[in-house]
Amino acid sequence: MSDSQGMLLKSVYRVKLKEISLGRAVSGARFAILIGLTLPVFWAPLSRLIRFSFQQAHYSHIILVPLVSAFLFFLERKRILSHAETQWRAGLGLLAAGALFYSLGQRHSASASENDQLSIAMSALVILWVGGFVLCYGFRALRMGLFPLLFLFLMVPIPDFVLNHAIVWLQTGSAEVSHATFDLVGVPVFRSGFTFSLPGFTIEIAEECSGIRSSLALLITSLLAAHLCLRSVWAKTVLILATLPLLIVKNGIRIVTLSLLSMYVDPGFLTGRLHHQGGVVFFLLALVLLASLLWLLQKPEGHTRMSRP
Repeated sequence: MSDSQGMLLKSVYRVKLKEISLGRAVSGARFAILIGLTLPVFWAPLSRLIRFSFQQAHYSHIILVPLVSAFLFFLERKRILSHAETQWRAGLGLLAAGALFYSLGQRHSASASENDQLSIAMSALVILWVGGFVLCYGFRALRMGLFPLLFLFLMVPIPDFVLNHAIVWLQTGSAEVSHATFDLVGVPVFRSGFTFSLPGFTIEIAEECSGIRSSLALLITSLLAAHLCLRSVWAKTVLILATLPLLIVKNGIRIVTLSLLSMYVDPGFLTGRLHHQGGVVFFLLALVLLASLLWLLQKPEGHTRMSRP
């Protein structure tokens, strides 16, 4: 190859790089404008959502979700945007679907709780954001960045009927684990539903004792760990599914530990700081178990996903 041909190829390559950079800049600006346009429209529900996340302990993670999603997108931006292309039809279709969903939700949510009203509004907002992403970057980029985009749905408050069923499931599971553990350690106990009569006192596994807050935090942690640290679908599935019984076990251990401390050390443990603020201790215990399982799942893969270029 002559020097002139080499210079020509380099020039063509530079032009293509500039075109790609310009295209990404235009798509990025277009996407930013679309996001900016949704903020005034959804300002009222977004403000209520921020206030709601401070009032409801099990929703304290919501305000962090967009930041985590943006960080994940930034971390994988080269792979996600490597084949970006504008797709007007699909993008506008999703934008229309989000707008329609929000409009219908506003008409029929007057009698709904604040939780369900915010659930509808935030679902519509995330659909609009995903639609804007597809319009600006296309389906291939959507497939590459599916996790960061789907992660945004964790902004959506869980509908009341789903949340209530989840709390009952956690209560029931915690009661079963607690009862089995009491039998295992030889503590006499009489159980009636969620109420346990122990020597000297009676405890009830109420909704507040279901561990819903720490359970959501642990589940989100397992989702992030699976995405960032594992490559195969089966390993990710195992880690996430293993988290479900762990949610119940750690809460059952917490209930039994507090009961035994109250029985044999000081009755004040039932009403003390460990009861009201000690959930983090048992959350960390569950986190250690989750990290151990993650380490075992990483071994067959040879190295973590984050170490890949």
